[in-house]
Amino acid sequence: MNNLESKKALLIVDLQYDFLPGGKLAVPDGDQVIPIINTLQTSFDLVVATQDWHPSGHLSFASSHPDHKPFEVINLGGMEQVLWPDHCIQGSKGAMLSEHLHQNRIAAVFRKGTHLETDSYSGFYDNGKKYTTGLASYLREMGVTDVYVCGLAADYCVYYTAKDARANGFETYYITDATRFIASETYEQAISDLSGIGVRMISSDEL
Repeated sequence: MNNLESKKALLIVDLQYDFLPGGKLAVPDGDQVIPIINTLQTSFDLVVATQDWHPSGHLSFASSHPDHKPFEVINLGGMEQVLWPDHCIQGSKGAMLSEHLHQNRIAAVFRKGTHLETDSYSGFYDNGKKYTTGLASYLREMGVTDVYVCGLAADYCVYYTAKDARANGFETYYITDATRFIASETYEQAISDLSGIGVRMISSDEL
């Protein structure tokens, strides 16, 4: 492949049991994206995944704040933080990538949310951008120019991952039918924000 050609990467975000039906933080109909993503993988030069990987007692968990309940919003380290049910705890079944996801073509998995004091929606950085996962450097080293984002959840981790992919200079595509959202209001805002910074919306049948 010469330098004038684009190199496309499929970035699969957090297809883990805790985000799938029956999980601790299940995304409605989240399992419906798996067959689509499995089919898509062969269309890409590189396939990469992210994995939420929280230590026990993570400060984004409502259980770490006895005076608060899940889905309340607090100030954590100077940032707004939604308090989540305990999920994707390191080494747990809920943190594992779904066995129904074809993983033989996944070249690398980037773990996020590993720092106790800060959440990490994006596959590139924690929410305060204090820590990097190394994903941007890896994609550049692999010669990637175009990043196609899919997975869970559309209005949180997929949104922030797409936003940071664009900010890192990659041509970024958001595969609309290969992701599912938690809430329609946050999804609509996410799509608006991404469109405003040049992220392109695309469906799997256009690939």
